[in-house]
Amino acid sequence: MSLWDFLYTTICKGKYLKMNCVDLLLKLISYKTITPNEDGSYKFIEEYLEGFEVVRYDVQEVKNIFLTKKFSDDNIHLCFAGHIDVVPAGDGWSYDAFVPRIENDRIFGRGAQDMKSGVAAFITAVKDAAYFKGRLSILLTSDEEGDAIDGTIKMLQHLKEINLLPQFCIVAEPTCDKIFGDLIKVGRRGSINGKITIKGRQGHAAYPEKSINPVHDIAPILASIAGANLDDGDDYFAPSKLVITDIRAGMEVTNVTPGELKMMFNVRNSTKTDIDKIKTFIENKIGKLDYTLELSQSAKPFVTKTESKLIQVLGKCIEDTCGIKPQYSTAGGTSDARFVAQFGIEVAEFGVINDTIHAPNESTTIDEIEKLYTIFTKVIKNFNNT
Repeated sequence: MSLWDFLYTTICKGKYLKMNCVDLLLKLISYKTITPNEDGSYKFIEEYLEGFEVVRYDVQEVKNIFLTKKFSDDNIHLCFAGHIDVVPAGDGWSYDAFVPRIENDRIFGRGAQDMKSGVAAFITAVKDAAYFKGRLSILLTSDEEGDAIDGTIKMLQHLKEINLLPQFCIVAEPTCDKIFGDLIKVGRRGSINGKITIKGRQGHAAYPEKSINPVHDIAPILASIAGANLDDGDDYFAPSKLVITDIRAGMEVTNVTPGELKMMFNVRNSTKTDIDKIKTFIENKIGKLDYTLELSQSAKPFVTKTESKLIQVLGKCIEDTCGIKPQYSTAGGTSDARFVAQFGIEVAEFGVINDTIHAPNESTTIDEIEKLYTIFTKVIKNFNNT
């Protein structure tokens, strides 16, 4: 029996004692929540947040949970969202990745940054809230590090069906860069994957006139495609760039010209570029060649305007706590915030520094987790005053 379970069953008599955010983070790290296993953590969270309404919505192996408390009849609903799942520990750890450890004011363990620190901070802040003019809630999934098809998006669809969608949401992913408090993610670029297949006619290298070499056909055009900006960007996004990730043709011999060339690419797109725009761009560049184009969008871009209530309140609370004015960013990969935005919810991402996520000896600092809790507490307190 672990120390946590001993305290729960013997000393606490089935009632969890009040934890601070650091204690809670240590507890959460101890659960081996490798996607899609929540490892019993939801039962603990559900019991810890006694008095909250609980909505569970599981899809196959993925577990999703929504905990909410209505403080008044006012039509304001603020949600904190995140994922309890983590990537496997992998090699290179100095100790057990799922036995939390504190050294030199750093907390070590898988998920310490991504993102059990954020989960611990907002659970503590919501539990401590004495009053809110409206409704507070917490949304957790066990599928963010996996395929992300049965997690947050499915829970949001269910919440829409039962009329519990929030208006505002903070996703506590690790977002800060160099100094805690320096960045808020106000949006994310989308991601469009593409594959171009150019047809030729295989032949002998000694008789190039009798073949159609797709490598030769694409060569004079390639420079105008590779790294091309598809738009000019804007105040929130850098230009959408076509990044070639793979080109292959032939049979790895020197005397046969290839009959086909395949080229793969990715576009991290802003709101100014979509699949239709990419189709038109490719058609204008290689339309005279015999080719096929396959495009798929794995994530759509979104942005929450910086003048929105959510960004203004969160930014002010960060500045008051950290003494610095956060910058606004849409850089980086995808997160579950993209699903939240699809439902018309104002969403922002803010959490601890991102420098050891998915790495051996993943860690965060006590100072960061405590300040994150303070910021979320201030957001809850000040949200009704803006």
